[in-house]
Amino acid sequence: MNSLEINSDEQMQKLGKAIGESSKGHDLLLLSGDLGAGKTTLTKGIARALGIKRPVKSPTFTIVREYREGKRPLFHMDMYRLEDGDLSSIDMPGYLAEDGLVVIEWPQFIIEDLPNDYLELSIKRVDDSWDSTKRIVEFKAVGERNKLWLSEIKKYFE
Repeated sequence: MNSLEINSDEQMQKLGKAIGESSKGHDLLLLSGDLGAGKTTLTKGIARALGIKRPVKSPTFTIVREYREGKRPLFHMDMYRLEDGDLSSIDMPGYLAEDGLVVIEWPQFIIEDLPNDYLELSIKRVDDSWDSTKRIVEFKAVGERNKLWLSEIKKYFE
């Protein structure tokens, strides 16, 4: 399984649950996809799996939202507004050093500044009807840990 078809918000959150439950500290998850593709919906499922009760909101305007009250911290980041790639306002090495899960939306703007060890999900909308909720999620695992992580996630969908 290098891709998965998702047909509802509930299924997107199920994928998030699989990601959250199988994640470990220091994991890095990159989420690519157009506006409205489901990146924040996915992150809500991750948060729920980590035991985070607070509502998860898009970090578009804050750039980073920290959720420290779960089984492990969740750092939800949105790099959309950093098109110039200026990370000076964010302590990225500090977040990556913590025993949490870092989730980055719009990683293409800062990819050169990230470790070459991550799991990336590319979410594509499939507009085959006027009320379509269909998405295709493509997976790319870079590094041994992330290949193992992806195989754990896949078990939820067998």
